[in-house]
Amino acid sequence: MPLGRDYDRQDCALARALEVLGERWTLLVLRDCFFGVRRFADLRAHLDVPRAVLSDRLATLVEAGVLERRPYAPGRDEYVLTEAGLDLWPALFTLARWGDRHRVGPGGGRRRFRHADCPAGGADLAEGGMCPACGTLPAPGSLETRSLDPDADDGTRPERDDAVSRALRRPHRLLTPLP
Repeated sequence: MPLGRDYDRQDCALARALEVLGERWTLLVLRDCFFGVRRFADLRAHLDVPRAVLSDRLATLVEAGVLERRPYAPGRDEYVLTEAGLDLWPALFTLARWGDRHRVGPGGGRRRFRHADCPAGGADLAEGGMCPACGTLPAPGSLETRSLDPDADDGTRPERDDAVSRALRRPHRLLTPLP
């Protein structure tokens, strides 16, 4: 029997957040939305998530006001982060950095984020998502992500060759739709 989504007996804001964000695949869907992935087929191809699971996660995020469905062609929708969704960026960044330090191993992760619109010239984000050059917490749309070494294959993860993975090997501004 699957676990329920609610934490009715918990009087806590974290429990309310987990009701929306706590299921498997949800944070990876949001990560990809920040990277500019908007279409169902692209999310499915990049995540290798079952169709029914992705449909459920997207419906939950739309119902919660984290994503908005927008038509882009007859009978086809794309998913765009709302203001509530954009507010999740610092939490996702912090979780990713935790994974770099405690789960990936020496040298950390393979993706960096730079404050592209920094008035002081920009730098890779520090812990907590702050720009060390200007001392601000930049909005996701003013960040550029890049792979540290797009050609390296250290054998620790499968090399992906879907369209999203190929596009993310080059520097890319967050929230900008991927081709």
